[in-house]
Amino acid sequence: MTLSDCKDLLLACLAINYGILITWFLAIALGRDKLYRWHGRWFFLSHADFDRIHYAGMALYKILVLVFNLAPWLALQLIA
Repeated sequence: MTLSDCKDLLLACLAINYGILITWFLAIALGRDKLYRWHGRWFFLSHADFDRIHYAGMALYKILVLVFNLAPWLALQLIA
């Protein structure tokens, strides 16, 4: 795999992961009550706990995307 292939792969992964993150955000922003009822069947969570868990999950996911996709892509851009 060439350096160019690695850069392209990391950029594609970055786009896919941000697409997942945006979809997750839109699902919570637009369908929060329905998702809360759906998850409420399995877990006994308050509305505040539900929001806190999803906010923390999105923050962690975003940090991992930045560390494992964006940072290596930027490093490859700098050495190329």
